[in-house]
Amino acid sequence: MYDNKTKDFISAQVKKCETSDRIPLELYEQFEVKRGLRDKNGVGVRAGLTSISSIEAYKDVNGEKVPCDGKLCYRGYNVFDIVNDARADGRFIFEETAYLLLFGELPTDKQLDEFRSVLGSMRTLPTNFTRDVVMKASSKDIMNTLTRSILTLGSYDEEQDNLEIENVMRQCLMLISVLPMIAVYGYHAYNHYELDQSMYIHRPDPNLSTAENLLMMLRPDKKYTELEAKVLDMALMLHMEHGGGNNSSFTTHVVSSAGSDTYSVIAAALCSLKGPKHGGANIKVVDMMNDLKNNVKDTTDISELRNYIGKLLDKEAFDKRGLVYGMGHAVYSISDPRAVIFKGFAEVLAREKGMDAEFELYENVEKLAVEVIAEKRRIYKGVSANVDFYSGLVYSMLGIPDELYTPMFAIARVVGWSAHRIEELVSGDKIIRPAYMSISADKNYKNMKDR
Repeated sequence: MYDNKTKDFISAQVKKCETSDRIPLELYEQFEVKRGLRDKNGVGVRAGLTSISSIEAYKDVNGEKVPCDGKLCYRGYNVFDIVNDARADGRFIFEETAYLLLFGELPTDKQLDEFRSVLGSMRTLPTNFTRDVVMKASSKDIMNTLTRSILTLGSYDEEQDNLEIENVMRQCLMLISVLPMIAVYGYHAYNHYELDQSMYIHRPDPNLSTAENLLMMLRPDKKYTELEAKVLDMALMLHMEHGGGNNSSFTTHVVSSAGSDTYSVIAAALCSLKGPKHGGANIKVVDMMNDLKNNVKDTTDISELRNYIGKLLDKEAFDKRGLVYGMGHAVYSISDPRAVIFKGFAEVLAREKGMDAEFELYENVEKLAVEVIAEKRRIYKGVSANVDFYSGLVYSMLGIPDELYTPMFAIARVVGWSAHRIEELVSGDKIIRPAYMSISADKNYKNMKDR
């Protein structure tokens, strides 16, 4: 991509950066600065208020903070109640929960039908957009395809910079509607141009749910089972929102507070989500499990599994980072409610797919990881499986390609981002700009001839 002279120059400068830009870790404690806006116990700095969702990982017992099973609420409603009610009626829930997050109340049948109709009518892209934008410069990185496409959509909007809530809501609903199309079309373009496979561009059906449309557009024969669609629908609902403090939602607040347009805000959130420490973690779980199967002779042998997990933590296996991916969370301790729900659906889907042994392997790794981490690590709170541990298994059983794992997260989370954007525009009146402490000493300037 660049010549040797340029390469040598960059390499030399990197060494300077590694010296001049490294902040000694002990200074954070010395100056009482919380790295990553969190203390050593994982408690975050309160940087804002939100009414969109809430997370509970501890209870106050006689003035003492005691870890408890994780609880996630959307606009005050427990996600377990939302899931259980939908399962009892056998209905899709993504659109219903999107209505709740965006508008702050549970919809009636009439309101939900109207909302679904609006989303269905918006599932369309500008003329030749798929050909001229999505298919051009196809990439394995579908998150980049999404970001580029969302920014380009802004140039088609005459009201791009209009920050009136009615206009922002229109933009958000449109992006919620078209993100699945762009992601799936982007994958098919990559699959065709980069992998030399056949291309399928199926138009969405306005009468189908988001989950049904995703599976229909993705698969060459457009076919899917009801269970597959319901499981994906549930997965999208669980990924939809997770408090204002996660990296991408906070990014949404930060960029919105600067007065930027909706397309730029959602693009910034997408860039935040794609990192392996945020939305890309489920891919690492699948890769780790594949490495396990390649290096453990008998995956039903508990002692062999325990030994492999120990090697992971000792930086002797997989990527040698010392991590068991899918285990632990910045907030939750005893349990992540999303992982608990995911696990139940994963077990049912595994039974339908004849993949009970695969599910049992995941379940064994989950149990053993908790034990081995407790033995080898000094932890300040409990550790449990997070949402990423089982989501990768679910996506693989649904036949969703790895390249779409993080985009699936984005397709869901754009609802939460939209709700946070509107909340910031309605309630916020100041640009978000946290304080940084400089540790740079004053220096005497040197003229060019004296350097």
